[in-house]
Amino acid sequence: MKKLDSKIYLYIAQAGLALIVALTVFYMLTPVSKADQTQYVYIDEDDTQDSVLTKVGAFAHTAGMTGLSTLIRHSSYGEHIRTGRYAIGPNEGAFMVFRHLKSGQQTSMMLTIPEVRTMDRLAAVLGNKLMLDSATIATALYDQETCQKLGYDTCTIAAMFVPNTYDIYWNISLDNLLKRMQREHDNFWKGDREQKAAQMQLTPNEVCTLASIIDEETANNSEKPMIAGMYLNRLHKPMPLQADPTIKFALKQFELKRIYNKLLNVNSPYNTYRNEGLPPGPIKVASIKGIDAVLNYVHHDYLYMCAKEDFSGTHNFARTYQEHLQNAARYSKALNEHGIE
Repeated sequence: MKKLDSKIYLYIAQAGLALIVALTVFYMLTPVSKADQTQYVYIDEDDTQDSVLTKVGAFAHTAGMTGLSTLIRHSSYGEHIRTGRYAIGPNEGAFMVFRHLKSGQQTSMMLTIPEVRTMDRLAAVLGNKLMLDSATIATALYDQETCQKLGYDTCTIAAMFVPNTYDIYWNISLDNLLKRMQREHDNFWKGDREQKAAQMQLTPNEVCTLASIIDEETANNSEKPMIAGMYLNRLHKPMPLQADPTIKFALKQFELKRIYNKLLNVNSPYNTYRNEGLPPGPIKVASIKGIDAVLNYVHHDYLYMCAKEDFSGTHNFARTYQEHLQNAARYSKALNEHGIE
């Protein structure tokens, strides 16, 4: 009888062990995410093991979450939380997700540098996309010492940013981000672009400065090389650029539709009506189309341009000031007729 009881107890123990193993396998291998597409968890420096579980739990299966919670709570994970952007695929079980979180095996992201007008706006966009705080980014971009270490100053730092899309980690440090942008800038200019700029006796910063003005003059990419040729003609005279977008930048009033004479006396190094040559730096992050328009400008003898009266976004060009005044009169008449102040 005792021998029979021992066998029963053994069977029960084996059954219990098998059940535990089965449940363990079930909870560890059941997909964590209940979505049929990959989702992402963003873990920052303020996160704890509880907040990590809360973030994952927002889109997790009960079973998969139970397994992940067990692994996180009964390990040293809470002592060494790794920041990052972690992908959780539809078929990934708790053990796989935990291994990624524990080892810091995060997933990179595609970051697009936008063609913004100010470094404040750039900092805001980057701060919204990365783990970095926008105020921290802005402080660096307006800090002379930081800019000088990168080979720029606070006026030219916008020229370092090439508006492209980059494969980058969400939790990248500020120092690494700026160095990455510096390398991308150098790669962008290396070779043909650098040679063309040198032949024009312009630095990459000066090309970006002129390109930024042209970008603000028109969104019509096909016309940009023509405008570039006109401004280069003025620079070679020498003759003031008299570019309206620089007045908007100096005033920080980008919404202005018309530039009246009373605005042309603003005391600013960016006022190209009062100061000859290029302004101290770009008035926005210059577009690649704008940069290439300067490097591949159209050779002509025009010195003036005025927006067309049909509001097409293109311009009438003129060789003489008298011809320019006629173009300007037609455009001013059109503005008045449409009630544009």
